[in-house]
Formats: sequence, C-alpha cells, structure tokens
Amino acid sequence: MKDIDLTNPELFVNRELSLLEFNRRVLEQAKDDATPLLERLRFLCISSRNLDEFFEVRASGIKQQIDLGALTTGPDGLTPHEQLARISTISHELVEEQYRVLNDVLLPLMAQQGIHVLKRSQWDAKLTGWVKRHFENEVLPVLTPIGLDLAHPFPRVLNKSLNFIIALEGKDVFGRDSGLAVLQAPRSLPRVIQVPKSYSGNAIGLVFLSSVIHAHIDELFPGMTVTGCHQFRVTRNSDLFVDEEEVDDLLRALQGELPGRRYGDAVRLEVADNCPRHLARFLLEKFELDDEDLYLVNGPVNLNRLMTIPDMVDRPDLKFQPFTPSRPARLAHKQSMFEAIAEGDLLMHHPYEAFSPVQDLVRQAAVDPAVLAIKQTIYRTDTDSTLVEALVDAARAGKEVTAVIELRARFDEEANIGLATRLQEAGAHVVYGVVGYKTHAKLLMIVRREGRKLRRYVHLGTGNYHAATARLYTDYGLLTCDKAIGEDVHKLFQQLTGLGRITRLKKLLQSPFTLHKRMVELIEREAELAASGRPARVLARMNSLVEPKIIQAMYRASQAGVKVDLVVRGICCLRAGIPGVSDNIRVRSVVGRFLEHSRVFCFLNDGDPLVYCSSADWMDRNFFRRVESCYPVEDPKLRRRVLNESLELYLTDNTQAWEQQPDGTYRRATPGRRKAINAQAALLEQLAEQGL
Repeated sequence: MKDIDLTNPELFVNRELSLLEFNRRVLEQAKDDATPLLERLRFLCISSRNLDEFFEVRASGIKQQIDLGALTTGPDGLTPHEQLARISTISHELVEEQYRVLNDVLLPLMAQQGIHVLKRSQWDAKLTGWVKRHFENEVLPVLTPIGLDLAHPFPRVLNKSLNFIIALEGKDVFGRDSGLAVLQAPRSLPRVIQVPKSYSGNAIGLVFLSSVIHAHIDELFPGMTVTGCHQFRVTRNSDLFVDEEEVDDLLRALQGELPGRRYGDAVRLEVADNCPRHLARFLLEKFELDDEDLYLVNGPVNLNRLMTIPDMVDRPDLKFQPFTPSRPARLAHKQSMFEAIAEGDLLMHHPYEAFSPVQDLVRQAAVDPAVLAIKQTIYRTDTDSTLVEALVDAARAGKEVTAVIELRARFDEEANIGLATRLQEAGAHVVYGVVGYKTHAKLLMIVRREGRKLRRYVHLGTGNYHAATARLYTDYGLLTCDKAIGEDVHKLFQQLTGLGRITRLKKLLQSPFTLHKRMVELIEREAELAASGRPARVLARMNSLVEPKIIQAMYRASQAGVKVDLVVRGICCLRAGIPGVSDNIRVRSVVGRFLEHSRVFCFLNDGDPLVYCSSADWMDRNFFRRVESCYPVEDPKLRRRVLNESLELYLTDNTQAWEQQPDGTYRRATPGRRKAINAQAALLEQLAEQGL
C-alpha cells in the first residue's frame, strides 16, 4: 500500500470548528424529550454560555491573529480568515437555532406546565399595574440613561451587559436633540422577575427585566417621544495578557489587567431582530465591527440569564432526580482517614461518589498533631472552600502549609488572587507555580509522623479541588500512601516551589517533561504488537484531543491493526473512519446530565493493561505549556473499575453518545431494537444513593 502523508490537512479537523460542533451537541440536549423540561432550559443556557466564552477567547484570538497579519495555519490548513468565515456561518446557525428552541419549543412546553414567561402583549391591566409599581420602586432609582451628544459620547459598554439603544424625537429641557440615547441595565438587577400569583393569573408568572424597562422607557425621557427601544449586547475579548518575562510580580500584574477584561476589543454584537438597520449599523461602527459580527436575536440578548428560572421554580418533577453521592465502604468503619488510606488505595468516581473524603482528610490533617506539613495545588476552587478553611486553620496552628496557586486560571484569576492573599495572611507559603507554565496538576500531599518514620498521604485527581463542580463533573480521585507515589509527588512540589533540574520519577508521568513522550511510546508499542500479530488496543477518554503527533501516532497504530476507542467530550481534531488511515479508530462523545471531565488512558500492553488517570488532555498546551500529572492505577480491582466505568460502559452508551463521522460531524447513537443504555444513569444507579 502506498504510504499516506499523515500531515495532510485533510486528516485533521479544525480545533475551533470542532468546539462549535460540541456546542451543537450541547444544544441538542435542550431538544431532547427524554430530558426533564427545566433541565432542557439549563442546557440551552449552557450552550449560550459556551458560545459566549468561545467568542471571548477563541474567536477573539483569531481576530487578533488577523490584525497582526498572521498567515500561519494549523494542521488542518485553514488560514485565520478562513476560520473566521466558517465560525461566523456556524455561529449564526447556532444562535438562530437557540432562539427557535426557546420560542417554539421550551416556552410553550413551560406554559403547558404552568410556568409562563409573560411578554408585554400578554399583560392585563392588573399585571401592568404591578409591573409599573415594580419599575418605579425597584428599577427606576438605579437607571442612568445617557443621551448622546458632544458632552455625552457613546459610553464604554461592559462585556456581555444588557443595554438599550433608544431613538428619540424632540428636545430635552436643555434644548438637546441628538436623537439617540443609551441605557445600560444595572448588573445589580435580576434579569428575570417572578410576579406574585395574585397578579400574574398563572401558577408561575415571570417577566424579563428587559420587558419591564421597555414598557416604561418613556418615563426616562420626559417631554420627548421614544420612537424606538432595542436591546443589544456586545461580547469582548476577555483573554488576559501578561508578559511574564517583563514583570517581576505576577499577582500585581494580573490585578492590573483584570479591570480591562470588561472593556476588551469587541468581537460580537447581538441586537434585537426588530432593531432598524440604521441603528444596528450605528452600533457596529461604534464597536468597530463588521456585518458578519452582527447577530439578530428574537428574544433576550443574553439567554444565559434564563439559568435562574429552574432555581426560581419549585418543580422537582421537571428537574433531574436528586441523589446523594456514596462514600467508600471502608470509611463507614474508620473515623481516621489516615487509617483508612493505610489499609489500601481508595478510588473515588465523582459525582457518583462523594468528594467529602478529600475534605475530611485535609480537615483531619489540620488538627492532627502528628501532621507536620500539607502541600496542595489549587487551580480552581469554591469561593468558600472547606479545603481552604482547613489550610488556613493548619497554617495558624503552626503546620507547614504550602499552596501552589495558579493565578492564571481563566475567569478565576480574581478569586485566586484573593485566595492567595488570605492564605499568606494565615502564614502559609504561597507560590504561583512556574513562569511560562500553568500549574494544572491536581496534587495534595500530607506529611505525617508515625512512630519513628514520616509517611506521605497523597490525593491525585483529574478534576479541581472544587466541591461544587465535584457534584456536576465526572472525575477520578485517588487517595494513597504508596511510598513511590509519595516520593514522586514530593519531587513535583520541589520543582514547583524551588529551583533545580528535573529528577526522575518512579511512577508518575508529568508535563512538560515525560507525559507526551510516554503516551507516544505506549501507542507505538501497541502498533508493534499488532504488527507482530498480537492483540493490541488503545482506549482513552479526555475532554479534548488536539496534539498532532499523538494523532499521527494513533493513525499509524490504526494502520498497523490496533483497535483504538476514544471517548472525547469536546474538541477532537482526529478524523475517525478514514479508509487506509483511521479505519480502526472510533471516536465517541457523551453529553448528558454531568460534564464529562475525566482523563483516562488504557493500553492493552500484551495482556497486562496499563491504566492511567491524568489532569491533562491530549493538547499541545497540556503536554508542553502546563505542569500536569498522570498517575497509574495499579490495584487490580481499582484498575478494573476504571476500565468498566469510564471506558467500556461509555462505548456501549446508545442514548447520550455521539459518534464522529469521517467529515468531523457527529451522529447520535440510538438503541434501535437493543436495550437502551445511558452510561451516566447506570453509574448513578450503581454507585450513588438515590434521593437526598
């Protein structure tokens, strides 16, 4: 067979388009009749929020490349201009579909269930009176309309804020007649307002803040005539730039950059679809945007604000059934986390199993006189984190507490700066990782004196130390006192906090040094086994698959006869099922109640499977520009669990799974005549306790 050029751009899916394809799958959840109604509304909001972040970070980055004259292409061969053109086409389709689903599907279904979002045309006299009083008492006092003239230029508009462009006729009390005004809705006001039942006439009546303002916009301009009032929202570049080679204090540099995030360069303009063309054109000019950046919407310009509705509405029958995460059986008989871990490794599969053992471990360590030191990496955590409270208590008690806090965790920078300050004030050692490399590894180490020896207790995770997301994201956490792993984690913390050359690790793999090389070696070994006629297989699960050399290694493995099964939630730049290249590769994406976040890698290894869990996706940034950890699951029972729960079960899912086609699109799996299998539901039944 003629050699195939594995660098051919036709063998790669564009990263940005793959991310939009994932968001299309999220939106499909809002259309799924099998999903509870208010959860469908949540999925609609999530798809809107995802698209916001896409424009804030990904689309804005491409625009910057164009502004700088960059002509470089990625493995897929698309230029920045070509990418932006395709992004515009797909994003307009997505936005149009989002509003169709809201207006034609979800709102009518909600009305059938007695949940009414009341438009102004539906207000009777009684409700109109209530809204007027609400406006005068709760809204009007905090509104600041800005008439546009020489003394009042177009205002700086906050990123993603609700605004109105208002057309006026007549002169004000000072004789001004510019004809235009802008009103910014205060962020302190809720965007969805629940109406007392006695006024709404419905079981549950809701009105949008935008409707309340629109109905009374005349009151803001006495003596003038309002001829038009139209919502708009601008999305801005929200990526932070800090030249780490030029700053001597990363925390102060980031503090200086954060305020500017609200006023970065505009990348998208959303306007109500009834806005006259000349006003939309005026706004485009003010934000220095082009026609392809304009999105006309039939409804509230920020769908994500509807996320509050499920929490406002007490209808458990329209939401996912609650559950209680289980705890390892061993902990039922052990009050001491240290005793429980000393008996053997503990594996926790969140959210089906509780995150609380990790919290208990740190809380116990904080008050245990035998504990000498606690070290932890923090990428994202709760604002009122129990873990942070325990670290503060431990530091105040005189223990050696070290926190490696990643200040550059996108959109959590401000929270992490506050966290760093608080820990420092309590007496903890706080470092910000390594310049040029985000610290994304999830590591916790406790050093405890036991008799004449010191023992290290370690937690390694695929997700963040965040109790709230541990209820929403699927992740693994391993609690162990394995001596070799403890020594490896100790060395990792030495690298992060001190200076010196890398030392060889016994069991862990790490980025940016050994993880990429070892993954390629293990894939190539499977190819060698297949070529020699032995069984060979690669199973891997991750959030994103982007890195070209890994993809090429899997193409070569497929050509050699290795069966490759990939569960990739979001971005996947590999194309499955291409004749002669990836015939033996299958790619699935599972989108359901929980956000799939685990990173699990398995290699058949000639009948002695190697199973790893990791904080890293298979992306360039995770392999080469971040500090990541990857740990082996060595206990045979735990290894079997990981294989069953995270890979094999997901390869049989036929209700929430999507299968990638050779062109990079996805087709939803269906049961047909087979038994319906929902991996997340099966794990809830198997591992969690139903009810609260």
